[in-house]
Amino acid sequence: MNEELTYTAAFEELQHIVNEIEQGDVTVDILAEKVKRASILIAFCKKTLRTTEEDVKSILQELEQEKDHEA
Repeated sequence: MNEELTYTAAFEELQHIVNEIEQGDVTVDILAEKVKRASILIAFCKKTLRTTEEDVKSILQELEQEKDHEA
């Protein structure tokens, strides 16, 4: 993949894989490949969410500190 993966793209690809598996569109021959790709996408999404959560917490703490200094 030449483009950098985004959360949205990873989530959409993961949904596509899940739909394929649920509908039985995946043959046994490629099931392991799909599951492996899904696990990579899940790990990427979890990491992205954790990083985003940490960033938001940091920003909120900074805003709270600024508010305390203004008071």
